[in-house]
Amino acid sequence: MGKPKTSRQLKDNEVKAVARAIRFSSQKLNLVVAMIRGKKVSIALADLAFSRRRAASTVKKTLESAIANAENNHDLDVDSLIVSEAYVGKSVVMKRFHVRGRGRSSRIKRPFSHLTVIVREVTTKEEAA
Repeated sequence: MGKPKTSRQLKDNEVKAVARAIRFSSQKLNLVVAMIRGKKVSIALADLAFSRRRAASTVKKTLESAIANAENNHDLDVDSLIVSEAYVGKSVVMKRFHVRGRGRSSRIKRPFSHLTVIVREVTTKEEAA
């Protein structure tokens, strides 16, 4: 037997994609994610493609994964998708030491982050509101 299947946490018109253990600090990643929140998917992809920030390529891959999940797994219309939520969480922090002068050392923190992107299909009534 086994445990019963858990119900879906998102609505029927929402799909998410998660990228874990990304080698960026959550503060720098959140600057890129803030650019795409609430935008149409096509506009968000264009913004990320022409962004000069290094984290933009990782965010773009995660957004493309969410779009592919919506199209292939849930049969949603790609042209009517918007980025409803996008948020960043902290992950592990690698700690390293850097040798300094006079026999001293200092700690270097190398943080990792988790990225979650949720896209939602909107109808024409919702776009007008």
